[in-house]
Amino acid sequence: MFAVIFNIFVFALLILFIARQMKSGLTLSKQILIGLFFGIFFGLVLQFLYADRNEIIQDTLIWTNVIGSSYVNLLRMVIMPLVLTMMIAAVVKMRDVASLGKVGFSVVFILLGTTMIAALVGAGISNLFGLSMDGLTEGAREISRADSLISRQESIASLGLADMLVRFIPSNIFSDLAGARPTSVIAVVIFGILFGIAALMVAKEDQEKATSIVSFIETTQAIIMKLVRMIMLLTPYGILALMTKVVAGSNASDIFDLINFVLASYVAIALMFVIHALILRMNGVNILQYFKDIWPVLTFAFTSRSSAATIPLNVETQVDKLHVPQSIANLSATLGSTIGQNGCAGIYPAMLAAMIAPSMGVNPMDPMFILSLVMIVTISSFGIAGVGGGATFAALVVLPAMGFPVALVALLISIEPLIDMARTALNVNGSMMAGVITGRILKIEEIDTELEAAESI
Repeated sequence: MFAVIFNIFVFALLILFIARQMKSGLTLSKQILIGLFFGIFFGLVLQFLYADRNEIIQDTLIWTNVIGSSYVNLLRMVIMPLVLTMMIAAVVKMRDVASLGKVGFSVVFILLGTTMIAALVGAGISNLFGLSMDGLTEGAREISRADSLISRQESIASLGLADMLVRFIPSNIFSDLAGARPTSVIAVVIFGILFGIAALMVAKEDQEKATSIVSFIETTQAIIMKLVRMIMLLTPYGILALMTKVVAGSNASDIFDLINFVLASYVAIALMFVIHALILRMNGVNILQYFKDIWPVLTFAFTSRSSAATIPLNVETQVDKLHVPQSIANLSATLGSTIGQNGCAGIYPAMLAAMIAPSMGVNPMDPMFILSLVMIVTISSFGIAGVGGGATFAALVVLPAMGFPVALVALLISIEPLIDMARTALNVNGSMMAGVITGRILKIEEIDTELEAAESI
């Protein structure tokens, strides 16, 4: 008991140190960096001091996680109101449904296109590392997880593509605002877009109401964003607690046994980051400045393991640092949290399918196998929830569609958090990239249109 109290006391001192840095005027990104390193250091110290007394680590994490869980809950609290107001504001600020279609098409096209590339990268890296499900040991936890996954798979196995598309349409918006379904975020997106279009129509029919509508929406969005910024100030403390839990709660022996899969996953994720950078460079973006600007966003995504929870910081960074128009940032951040997630819905299920293929008598290098895998992964990436566990859901959709068993998902439970952090960072980077490129493409289109109009005069 004394050891737990001492650990909590040290954790409190770390929080006080970060608070003092905040008062000294240190930027939020630097505070986040301090919280990240403190969390890693504190977690490693707990692992070292109490290697043979895991109960002390767990009792300590129960209390440190009060900060981490509370912070994540605050973010979850604001996600749905933020998504709804962002979507409505995005439509109303465009003042034109045709513009909405251009932005939406561009964002979705980029997200799905990079997901197809991610699936190819995942399958290729899996083959390069010679990954296979043969020889993986099933422990008690894995067997228990496999049973629950199989039952979960059975509940979605009967869903075809048509059924998946139907799930996107909200039948009860209040239920979706409460996050009752895995596809609740995209359902709220659809409702927000429809509500915004209706508001646009009313504004065009009645000019007196137009001013009131725009004023109401802008005021509501300003209030929500102020709430988001209030919560963002707590990010360094949340990062500290979340990173402590990840590092101290990981089982080192389990990670060592599956280190090959971990390395392969990080190589695939790093390669996708390089591909993102090349795509951005082809569109005239300064890569070094871009990653410097988005570092706090990637750091939070890495530690929180939630693309949806990163939406507020994602939008704010796109607008303030990357100079993406607010309407485009709203769409890219929101759609990117539930469509075309390069890490969770692209790389991960593709790697698992390539690992399972040899044991099922399928050549993982067969062009037809790779083509079908890429298509299924891309289609299945619609509506994958941008929260911890989203990659598992993606695998549960892709593997049965390929005719493969889902037991391998359970076998990787020990290293799931370690890989999921990098996957989430890649997901978020993909959504920000989609916003930046869309902003540049549409800006070029606007310039071309203006030049054509000038020449015709």
